Amino acid sequence: MTGSRAGPAAVLATEGLTKYFGRLAAVRDVTLALRVNALHAVIGPNGAGKSTFVDLLSGRLRPSQGRVLLEGRDVSGAPAWRMARLGVARSFQRTNIFKPLSVLENVRLAAQAVRLPIARLLSTPPRQTALIEAARRALERVGLADAERSVAGALSHGAQRQLEIAMTLAIEPKVLLLDEPLAGMGQEESERMAALLKSLAREHAVLLIEHDMDFVFKVADQMTVLVEGAALATGSPAEVRANKAVQTAYLGAQA
Repeated sequence: MTGSRAGPAAVLATEGLTKYFGRLAAVRDVTLALRVNALHAVIGPNGAGKSTFVDLLSGRLRPSQGRVLLEGRDVSGAPAWRMARLGVARSFQRTNIFKPLSVLENVRLAAQAVRLPIARLLSTPPRQTALIEAARRALERVGLADAERSVAGALSHGAQRQLEIAMTLAIEPKVLLLDEPLAGMGQEESERMAALLKSLAREHAVLLIEHDMDFVFKVADQMTVLVEGAALATGSPAEVRANKAVQTAYLGAQA
C-alpha cells in the first residue's frame, strides 16, 4: 500500500523525494502521484514532514535526493516562481491575503504576479482586462463573486480562506497544494470548504494537508500517511483507516 498507484497519468509525482537539514531527514524517500479527480490528502503527526514535503513540491525548498515530475517533466529544484508559472499553486497554513485591499484586487494581484514578466510587476499594466476577468472567474469558482468589492480584511475567517484559494486559482493552475485550509473554521464553513475541495478536485490535481481527521476522511480519495518524514502507507481512506501500522503510529483511537 506504499508508493503511487496505477491509473490515469499523474499530473504531479515524486520519486524517492528526500530532504535533509544537516543530518536530519525531514522527508525520506517519498514516492506518490497526484491525479485529477482524486483528491490526495497527506496526514501525519506534528513534525512528520508534511509542510516540508509541500515546500519541496512548490519549489520553496530544493530536494536533497529524488525527483519532482510535472506531467512527466523533471522540475526538481525549480524555484517557487517557476513552479507557479508552470501551474503549481499553493496556499499556506496562515491566511496570506492583502487585508486592506478589495477581494477583487487580491485575486487580480495574484494573477498579475504569475502572468506578467517579473520586470513589470512593479509597474501598472496599461490594460488589466484579462487579469480582472481571470480574477472574477476565480471568485465565481469559490463562491465569492458577490463580494468582489468588499475589503478583504472584513471577510469572515472562512471567506478569507476561500479568497486565498481563489488567489491560487487565478493563475489557472494544474495542481493545487492546500496546507490546512480548514484552520480556524467552524462547522458550517468547513462543510462549504469540503464541497469546494471536492469540486476543485474534478478539474485539478489536489494535495491536501489537514489535521481534522473527520474532514480528511470525508473528502479524500487517496491518502498518504507520513511518520518521521517517511510514507508509512498510501491508499484509500478505508485502507488507511484499517492499516494496523497507521493505527499504531498515528490514528490510534481515531481509527
